[in-house]
Amino acid sequence: MSSAATQPETLGFQTEITQLLDLMIHSLYSNKEIFLRELISNASDAADKLRFESITDDSLLEGDAELKITVDFDEKKKTVTIRDNGIGMSRQEVIDHIGTIAKSGTADFFKSLTGDNQKDAQLIGQFGVGFYSSFIVADKVTLTTRRAGLKAEEGVRWESDGKGEYTIEAVEKAERGTEIVLHLRKEAKEFANGYRLRNIIHTYSDHITLPVLLPQEGEEAEGYETVNSATALWARDKKDISDEEYNEFYKHISHDFEPPMARVHSKVEGKLEYTSLFYIPQRAPFDMWERDSRRGVKLYVKRVFIMDDAEQLLPPYLRFIRGIVDTNDLPLNISREILQHNQSIDKIKSASIKKILGMIEGLAKKDNYAEFWTQFGRVLKEGVIDDAANKERIAKLLRFSTTHENLEEQTVSLQDYVSRMQEKQDKIYYVVADNFNTAKSSPHLEVFRDKGIEVLLLSDQIDEWLASHLEEFDGKRLQSVSKGALDLGEIEDSEDKEKAEAVNEELAGLVTRMKELLEDLVKDVRITSRLSTSPACLVSEEHEMGAHMERLMKAAGQDIRTSKPILEINPKHPIVQRLDSEQDEDLFADWSRILFDQALLSEGGKLEDPAGFVHRLNEMFLSMTK
Repeated sequence: MSSAATQPETLGFQTEITQLLDLMIHSLYSNKEIFLRELISNASDAADKLRFESITDDSLLEGDAELKITVDFDEKKKTVTIRDNGIGMSRQEVIDHIGTIAKSGTADFFKSLTGDNQKDAQLIGQFGVGFYSSFIVADKVTLTTRRAGLKAEEGVRWESDGKGEYTIEAVEKAERGTEIVLHLRKEAKEFANGYRLRNIIHTYSDHITLPVLLPQEGEEAEGYETVNSATALWARDKKDISDEEYNEFYKHISHDFEPPMARVHSKVEGKLEYTSLFYIPQRAPFDMWERDSRRGVKLYVKRVFIMDDAEQLLPPYLRFIRGIVDTNDLPLNISREILQHNQSIDKIKSASIKKILGMIEGLAKKDNYAEFWTQFGRVLKEGVIDDAANKERIAKLLRFSTTHENLEEQTVSLQDYVSRMQEKQDKIYYVVADNFNTAKSSPHLEVFRDKGIEVLLLSDQIDEWLASHLEEFDGKRLQSVSKGALDLGEIEDSEDKEKAEAVNEELAGLVTRMKELLEDLVKDVRITSRLSTSPACLVSEEHEMGAHMERLMKAAGQDIRTSKPILEINPKHPIVQRLDSEQDEDLFADWSRILFDQALLSEGGKLEDPAGFVHRLNEMFLSMTK
């Protein structure tokens, strides 16, 4: 090996790493013992991955198939050492995994940080910091590793004080796996103590499925002893597992610092045998809004780890779930490709969805469902679109804002809405807008407020897709208040209809003039009875894409054909009445265009010619002063 190859190379951390290290040292200092849980958890994952890869290539075991984790300490040197003989890392993997955070959503995660150490400590759990927790207790960390299958001289040593840079160099003789030496800060020297380490392992890592070894206690003691139970927690009987053990296992598989919101543990026996343990986190994972983000379920076969993030086990709308599935009915060497077409996996997936929905239904009966909905509601809505088999069940779990309370919090279920429907009401009405305030102030709601009819206020990006796929609930059709002609069914009495027909005849000339003038902007102009205080509004045809959906599609880069809206005018409004008698064609044109632009703005749209709108308004004001 050349001397150049063994010289340390100094590299800089990615900016986000420096931010993360600083944040962790300051926000997690009161809970600093979790560093050991995180490093043991990583070591366990490394052993799992080696065990799986060795199924198809047993040479990776290099004659050492007894996988274990060893924790050592030196009180004089104030060091703690965590060593595993798992999969290890290559030089490039060290750079990729430790010097860089290559996670989608990283920027959004850092934007969400508040500067409040207590709040930010909770957010860190969403991110999964793992190795970086070392710097909570250490002012220098030395990592030595070699990937299974590489030569002994292809080991790598990484070292850093966590202040922006790290060194990396080749090691001539490195054992398979990873060794991490923590050079403890003065205020963390308590951890260089066997009794202290033993207690932490018992508390946080007892469930690790391979032995965790510590030096034996006593003056004449030699060698190491196993200090954890080393049994798969999910394989034990539920009645023998404490809440604390369940919570620590959750933290192990999720790298979260908070206990879960809920869990469900089940064992299925018969033709298909498997065990599942699923958790709902307290908070949404930082990258949850990306449908292609990692899934949080691990797959085991006969207690042997097979893969992380097994997307075949749960649909995208349940991507916030964390947990494991362990089955006896798959080969150990099964691949992701084979899983996609495996009937056993399909059955496990179907049953798992039902179990998880049952867990969520349990939460829906409790006071903390509002917190669940705040964290995961937008993603659960995707289930109505993705999961036709469970659409009705999911629909009962949905929560919305409505005109009943005019609060932004989404607390109203569809059952609540139906229970308050008027006697002759046969539809569930909703309005879709870009945000809650726009929805709440929509002119389309005016007649519904006048008649005391409740309307769902939909403002999440997914809501229009949701409504178009849900279509009905409890036999009641969902109806957009901004699509098609106003139809209140039997709620609207015959007298109202007769008056509307008379007004249509009376203002037929106005409608014709406006239609000719605005023909490039609108498909039609018509008199409406849906408005009481606004002069005009825009609506779409019943089966056309709504304006809100069009804006979303365009923002996503979709090339879609824009459809013209219908302009509806309020015959009772003074502006419309004045417009009917306006003889000055230029003023008539300005008033008509202003009505259109105002209607567009009121639903959250953007003007194509803002300067022209301002000019027309100024001309109108000037005409009023003459």
